[in-house]
Amino acid sequence: MTDTQATDGSDTGFDPFMTAILANRMDGVIREMTNTLLRAGRSAVLNTARDFSCALCTGEHDLLAAAEGLPIHIFGSHMQSKAMADFNPDMREGDCYLHNDPYTGNTHPADHTFLVPVYIDGEHLFTTVVKAHQADIGNSLPTTYMASAKDQYEEGALIFPAVRIQRDYQMVEDVIRMCRSRIRVQNQWYGDYLAGIGAARVGERRLKEIGAKYGKETLKAFIRHWLDYSEQRMIAALKKLPKATLTNSGAHDPFEGVVPDGIPLNVTVHIDPDAAMVDLDLTDNIDNLDCGLNESEACVGASTFAGIFNSIDPTVPRNSGSFRRVRLHLRDGSVAGRPQFPHSCSVATTNVADRLINITQAAFAEIGDGFGVAEGGVGMGAAFAVVSGKDKRHGGEAYVNQLIAGSAGGPASPVADGWITWGIPVVAGLMYRDSIEVDELKHPLEFDYCRVVSATGGAGRYRGAPGMELSYGPKDEAMDVLWPCDGTVYPPKGVRGGEDAQPCRHFKVSANGLEEELGGIAMLKLVKGEKVRGQNSGGGGYGDPLQRDPKRVLRDVLERYETADRARDIYGVVLTGSPEDDSLAIDQAATEARRAELTAAPAE
Repeated sequence: MTDTQATDGSDTGFDPFMTAILANRMDGVIREMTNTLLRAGRSAVLNTARDFSCALCTGEHDLLAAAEGLPIHIFGSHMQSKAMADFNPDMREGDCYLHNDPYTGNTHPADHTFLVPVYIDGEHLFTTVVKAHQADIGNSLPTTYMASAKDQYEEGALIFPAVRIQRDYQMVEDVIRMCRSRIRVQNQWYGDYLAGIGAARVGERRLKEIGAKYGKETLKAFIRHWLDYSEQRMIAALKKLPKATLTNSGAHDPFEGVVPDGIPLNVTVHIDPDAAMVDLDLTDNIDNLDCGLNESEACVGASTFAGIFNSIDPTVPRNSGSFRRVRLHLRDGSVAGRPQFPHSCSVATTNVADRLINITQAAFAEIGDGFGVAEGGVGMGAAFAVVSGKDKRHGGEAYVNQLIAGSAGGPASPVADGWITWGIPVVAGLMYRDSIEVDELKHPLEFDYCRVVSATGGAGRYRGAPGMELSYGPKDEAMDVLWPCDGTVYPPKGVRGGEDAQPCRHFKVSANGLEEELGGIAMLKLVKGEKVRGQNSGGGGYGDPLQRDPKRVLRDVLERYETADRARDIYGVVLTGSPEDDSLAIDQAATEARRAELTAAPAE
């Protein structure tokens, strides 16, 4: 018995020490689940890129903890926990469920979620959640991002709305046979399937050990206290903000034949510090589209909540306690609302979701200097393509895998430059970039290079990170390459005087070196000798570039994040000497004169 528990089991008060201990124990459980899946996963998208997330929910379907889970994955975990219980009234210990239905709480069909209800002394007290992106899910094309799918039927994925896959810790073989009969890379999928279940079961074992040590009543008190504490932290963060109504807009790139002018997106943020509440209004958005770019409800919530959390005190816990202070207003049948069946949500976790994160966090910059974040680099282009074909090294066996081989540039904030390892907004630096060598070992493709591209990040007092460029192609047999890239037409924006980033660009390179520029959404077949060259966008800048510390500009040029021309023309920093002989230096007098000249020049 702890000092929060009376002899009758009633709750007597908040114990900060036990709350801190158990909060860290929960994060430790999630990290062990994460390491299990990282080491046991079969596909490169799991064991190299870590495109998965683990979380813990309560028996009452609140998100309790998520550690380093990807923002787009974790915020909707509690919706899936509830769907599991609603669909399975006979749920009991020893069960495991597979959930990938975007209409009942999942993100998009490619994210297979493994849910294990955890019973402590006979009571459903927790649910372990393992959400893992799959290389193939039985779609009509060999990709898990079907941007062109007119509806869920054309998409073709196998859908499992919280379907039982284990009973009494034994496999339900029917589900395995269904997947093996449809998925192109059966053995790879099955390895990932076992790894996902294994990670969820590791979490179950550890939670039972914690329950045996501390007792059920202590754990129930902890859950209440941790969520209440998290809410109080959120209240404190919101009370530091001014009362404001912020409106921001953006757009996804055009999609030929569907949205020729792009997908307009709007968000309104009402901040009420007196009530310590935020209202997120997304009702002013267009109807669902006949393509795979529609958002699921989980992804709309995840992306807009991420935009808020990116803009406030970063130490506020991300769980259902802090979520209590945010009200989300959605419209049924909207591209950024609750989808209307059977519209496809195949690409829900990236493109439009990335834009929603960007416009939400950038909206906070309207409050004033020191608030908000610029728009981060976007673009699921060649660096994030799904590649597939036949591998003659293994007797012509089929392969399918998603690459996570590059990165878009991170956004600048009021206090720091953007991260080169940003990935895209829904990832926010929490995934790994592929090992090029491992990709080449696993699949018959060959990379020419992967490099940072100078001068692609938005300039500012704090600059956006530059994007990356890479080139690759098949070694021998033809290879299909599919991607649903955004950011080719509408690059990420800077805020508060910060400049926009450079857009994405993609090229198909023939065997004789001729280049053909491609649009954003691409489906290519490359034969031996052909390559694809792709450049991700950078991140937007924050604040006036003329206010950037000249020493930072010098370092940017030395690191080749920026060029000497941009240093002079945009930042007003005049450099002398050469980086080749370590003589590059700031000309202080010329810099002062150049900045005065640029300040006095009329705005274009």
